[in-house]
Amino acid sequence: MFRLRERFTGPANAVRVLVVVLVVTSFLAFPVMGMPVCRGVDTALTEARRQEYAVLVAGALNGRVRSSQVTISAFMQAGVWSAVRVATPVADDGVLFFVERQGEKQFRDVWGGWAQPSERRQLSRWARRLGAPDLLARCFAGLMK
Repeated sequence: MFRLRERFTGPANAVRVLVVVLVVTSFLAFPVMGMPVCRGVDTALTEARRQEYAVLVAGALNGRVRSSQVTISAFMQAGVWSAVRVATPVADDGVLFFVERQGEKQFRDVWGGWAQPSERRQLSRWARRLGAPDLLARCFAGLMK
């Protein structure tokens, strides 16, 4: 019979328990990766995308920050719409939305701060009102917890 207490006792097993806890909490802390709510949304944050969107964010902030000061922690794209979660030294963390028109990404709006899980429906509705597709709106709302 399997006994949890016997299996995870002693100093060597304390490390094993810590690793399990860290893995589980990392999934909660970074909800974009592999979340069912983001299924169908491109969430691959590549270095090329980090660089491209850092420039776009700096432009959206009217030159108040250099692209080298922009930290991008999440990327979402569905169709011609994309959004990035960013941190800068001049504003609260936020999610900036872009739409591609005639081959050029244009800044649409920014949502700043955090939200309670009970506010997800409102966040999704806000993003859809911008014109973002439902897939992106739901992924964004799932990220903001």
